[in-house]
Amino acid sequence: MKFAICNETYQGWTLEDTCRQVAETGYDGLEIAPFTLKEDPRDVSEEEAGKIGNLVRSHGLEVVGLHWLFVKPSWLHLTTDDPLLRKDTLAFGRHLAKICSAMKGTVMVWGSPKQRDLHDDWDYEDALSRAAEILHGVAEVAHEGGVTIAMEPLAKTETNFLNTAEETVRLIHKVDHPALRLHLDVKAMSDEEKDIPTIIRESQAELAHFHANDPNLRGPGFGEVDFSPISETLFEVGYKGFVSVEVFDYSPDPETIAQESLDYLREKFSRD
Repeated sequence: MKFAICNETYQGWTLEDTCRQVAETGYDGLEIAPFTLKEDPRDVSEEEAGKIGNLVRSHGLEVVGLHWLFVKPSWLHLTTDDPLLRKDTLAFGRHLAKICSAMKGTVMVWGSPKQRDLHDDWDYEDALSRAAEILHGVAEVAHEGGVTIAMEPLAKTETNFLNTAEETVRLIHKVDHPALRLHLDVKAMSDEEKDIPTIIRESQAELAHFHANDPNLRGPGFGEVDFSPISETLFEVGYKGFVSVEVFDYSPDPETIAQESLDYLREKFSRD
């Protein structure tokens, strides 16, 4: 199994210092949040993205891809009934697909809970169709660049749209494009009624990417979730992608988060 970590864990660090520390800790890859590159990711050119990818690889790391896609600009929206806003959202998604490809990343994790929330007066099926239309348009560009969009179910406390893997797979099937698949996150799955191994097994055919963390917002091994059955199930279903550490509580410091998370994952995913 290959392990990665998300770059925003290293708040205030340069990308070069982040890469050096991530590589020295022993990770295989780095996942990048676009808003950490520029205040407005629309200002990141494909040429700049190529240089960023080269920098990451110069430290012996793979560029996993992008996540936290819609932090900035925050007004973009996946399910909106505003046609102009849908147009802007589609254009931004396509831009991210192009810079991800330029970095030679292969995955775009689409979470962004508030940028997909449904309004009370919207019909669910209409909103689902609007989301599918945007995602299909982004997927076409992503596919050309060898990038897969990994759609992320999130907890009900974060959004009212796509709260389960089952609901998300329904959207994926509606889009019906090979560049749109499923992302699973331990923190988010912990909010579902089903247990995590069951969710993994039921959605294995669509699974493209995986985030390791805990409902307490910290890294794997920092909370109560036991990763033993999770690792066993990922091996069982033949998952070959990255397991990326994504945290939301950045204490005590990035070095401790990175090292202890990786040590725990290596222990739980060891086949010796």
